[in-house]
Amino acid sequence: MTDNSATTPKKWVACPTCKGKSLYAPSNAYRPFCSERCKNIDFGAWASASFSLPADAPPDDQVFGDARLQ
Repeated sequence: MTDNSATTPKKWVACPTCKGKSLYAPSNAYRPFCSERCKNIDFGAWASASFSLPADAPPDDQVFGDARLQ
């Protein structure tokens, strides 16, 4: 098995947290993040539900979905 890492072009992506350059390769343990700090910031936001989407749930007194199926 040969190592093609020297001939393979490096892929750089924007870090999702700081928007800086991040090497997207197995050698970057934090990919797609640029550093452990950025990875932990993103994880903290995820764990605190900062990335949640608003729900379009009906009021509690209304049937959810197709009433004919219930």
